[in-house]
Amino acid sequence: MKDFLASVALAMGAACEGTASADRVPQQRPDTLPRAAVTEQVSASRRTAITEAVTRIAPAVVTVQTETVERVPVDVFEQFFGGRSGQQTQSGIGSGFIIRPDGVIVTNEHVISGASKISVMLRDGTTYPARLLGADETNDLAVIKVEAKNLPIAQLGNSEQLIVGEWAIAIGNPFGFVLGNTEPAVTTGVISATGRNLLGRSEGNGVYLGMIQTDASINPGNSGGPLVNANGEVIGVNSSIYTPSGGSIGLGFAIPINRARRIVDDLLEHGKVRRPWLGEKLLTPRGNNPRDVVTAGVVLQSVVPGSPAARAGLEAGDEIVAVRGKRVRNIFEWEAERLDMRVGETVTLTIRSGSRERQVTVTAADLPEVSAPRVTVLRELQLTTLTPQIRAERGYRSAQGAVVVEVSDRVRDEIGIQQGDLIVQINRSAIASASDVSRAFETYGGRQVIRMAFERNGFMYYRDFEVRR
Repeated sequence: MKDFLASVALAMGAACEGTASADRVPQQRPDTLPRAAVTEQVSASRRTAITEAVTRIAPAVVTVQTETVERVPVDVFEQFFGGRSGQQTQSGIGSGFIIRPDGVIVTNEHVISGASKISVMLRDGTTYPARLLGADETNDLAVIKVEAKNLPIAQLGNSEQLIVGEWAIAIGNPFGFVLGNTEPAVTTGVISATGRNLLGRSEGNGVYLGMIQTDASINPGNSGGPLVNANGEVIGVNSSIYTPSGGSIGLGFAIPINRARRIVDDLLEHGKVRRPWLGEKLLTPRGNNPRDVVTAGVVLQSVVPGSPAARAGLEAGDEIVAVRGKRVRNIFEWEAERLDMRVGETVTLTIRSGSRERQVTVTAADLPEVSAPRVTVLRELQLTTLTPQIRAERGYRSAQGAVVVEVSDRVRDEIGIQQGDLIVQINRSAIASASDVSRAFETYGGRQVIRMAFERNGFMYYRDFEVRR
């Protein structure tokens, strides 16, 4: 009997031990599991489309470091001893992404503007010197290159297929190395809107047209980094934020990747960006009601004789209602569509003449130069610096700029500015006085396309043109 009870006890103990052992496995703490089991649990419970997208794109995201030499005034004390002005080196930082395995990288123009030295740091901390291949101030894009091979590249998507509300992932290096390592930072949000026109009060001054809007946080240092979809494809280049405070408030903007691709191709193939030109001149909406401006339509004031628009049969009074089948409701939407055209591309326009609509095809040509040297153009412009008194009298919204007092008929027709316009920016140079216009023409004239931003009737517009030296 004693032996029987002992046998039963041993059997029950073994059964209980087996049951307890079976129960303990699911309850085992993660830190006591084998590494492979922990990894399997993480993969199953925490990996999402966003983490997969970041895994694919992050190796191609880089930090762009710059050095800019600035001249500084002589110290007051040294001035008594014949001291002269000196130099000061300023460092800057931004982001970029690799598009070719041989080291071709896309970033913002304002990230590398004026830099005397550019270097690029990869995710693992490897650093290369970089050289500038080309830059376009108008679209705020630049292409740089490092001498390396077999680098990871970013997959480019299609910004024409964006869905409002889909995931958007901003990747870059906000605030530089303040955060203590070389890993890019990731913020997420959604595509808030497409085709946004940003006409001021942004990080990186200027007129931005046809932009992608996202609520993914974009902060200083993120500029030039990629905006990515849930497939890990680049859909935009992070460029600016709208902010009354200087910090991110959930209104970030990115340059559509389809436009960036065109700009990059031009910079690599031609060394500069070719501006598509049709020869249309538009009526400027009048009035101060924003609703009237954004619904005013795209009405032709005139057509340049012999231009692509003239050859397509467009006439004064015609209204452009669609481009490639996409409706355009105002000048800003039209200019955004024109920015995405390529020189030599044939585009279908829907034109309304009276009550009749028709489709025409027009082939974009190169932007012609203003038919006079820089000095002659300046002689045909009479400007005055904006003062508080003039601003109050005429109701300008901008706080500084150069007012067009008089302009010749020729310059008015070729450039498109008129008396009363307030010039506030030329390329990335802010205009604070009439003399700033002369300096900007000296800097950019004969060297690259000039984009002049100006205020008219309370709204911002721009014109692209070239001026010979």
